[in-house]
Amino acid sequence: MKRKTLVLVFVSLVSVLAGLKVGLTPHQSVAAGIFCMSILGVILFWELRLSFVFFGAGIMLVTHSVDLENLIKFASLDVILFLIGMMILVGMLNDVGFFYWVVTRLIRIKNLTGERLFILLMAISAILSGLMGEVASIIIMTKIILDISDFLDVEPAPLVLSSVLATNIGSSSTVLGNPIGILIAARGNLTFEDFIRNAMPITLVILIFTIIILSLWFKKSIKKITESLHLVKDNTFFFKLISIPTDRKTKVSIGIFSATLLCIILHRRLELLFRLEENTLLMILPIVFAGVAMLYRRDRVRYYVEHEVEWSSILFFLFLFATTGVIKYTGISDFLAQKLITKFGEPLNLLSAILMYSSGLLSSVLDNTVVVASYIPIIQSLENLHMDHSVLWWVVLFGACYGGNITVIGSTANIVAVDILDRKKNIKIGFIEWLKIGLIIGILSMTGAFLLLLL
Repeated sequence: MKRKTLVLVFVSLVSVLAGLKVGLTPHQSVAAGIFCMSILGVILFWELRLSFVFFGAGIMLVTHSVDLENLIKFASLDVILFLIGMMILVGMLNDVGFFYWVVTRLIRIKNLTGERLFILLMAISAILSGLMGEVASIIIMTKIILDISDFLDVEPAPLVLSSVLATNIGSSSTVLGNPIGILIAARGNLTFEDFIRNAMPITLVILIFTIIILSLWFKKSIKKITESLHLVKDNTFFFKLISIPTDRKTKVSIGIFSATLLCIILHRRLELLFRLEENTLLMILPIVFAGVAMLYRRDRVRYYVEHEVEWSSILFFLFLFATTGVIKYTGISDFLAQKLITKFGEPLNLLSAILMYSSGLLSSVLDNTVVVASYIPIIQSLENLHMDHSVLWWVVLFGACYGGNITVIGSTANIVAVDILDRKKNIKIGFIEWLKIGLIIGILSMTGAFLLLLL
């Protein structure tokens, strides 16, 4: 504890001095030091992350690094409202057992083998993360995998690890898959259609290659699953166990969520029709439909708000966005953007590669939301320098999502899945064990995404 505190103080002071040395003003250097203190505090004391972003925001106000009006503006309430609405909607579907029903129906496919089940679970993980977010998706998938592993009497760790890697990759496919996708869409003025057109095809290609690599990596485990499936294929109890009928609440909940997705997909068309500002409906539709969901499930409103909305994460994101916005407000990001242009200039591909791999490697040890929130002011400043920066949004998206696969702490989904596996089965996935395959998948997927972006 004392050692971490000393490191925190030392790095914060060094960042102030380094800022002065590279050409920042004293005021900018102080703001940079406070920002470094907040971010490094989050890294070193993850369980106290709220304390550090709260404290950092307060100190920035006291030191006149930002005023209250702009601090509130930088808090990105549009993104926060989007997240709250989606959490309530996903909570409603989870409450009626919809996602478990979908997966169990797929598992009943005839002539199921270990390899097919392995591919199926990875594909479903990627699809669900794109539809409902990586955290909600991996919670559901991990529970399902543990149930399947219990019945088949096979090792769950390879299936869980593969599911998480697919989840992180799938989360880059749509604006719904990850908080960073929502943040990038809001700040880069990108629509759901932009994600479908630019991100989804690349995600699909990377997912296919990832499935091939993992199928070879876990070949022995897949063989054992096939053997177990042969033993239970004639067991009618197994099929009864995984058969869950749908009731009226499930069907209505599916209808509400489907309407939400449809409107989000068509949000740009609807905005043009009603002459609304760009991304207005994208950000507010989840809140509107969450209101519809709570009207329908009046008996569960309190449960959805108190238990399905991850308030600690919401508050963390709110204050993280606020403190990160100060980097733009004080002109630090403009300074860094100018340095990047001076140092690397053209071609844009070189700058894209630097942002891709730096965001990916940082996301392997930091929360990817922290990384992307820090990069956004720099990309916005590049725009002010009249540089065609549109590709940089996708570079940072893929770098942050795929880099999160490198280590066990690289993504919230990683941490959640490993924690469930530890608590439920007392099975631990070590840092090195994860790194062996995570590094391969992370580097290859980032490289693949970069090459596809060049095309």
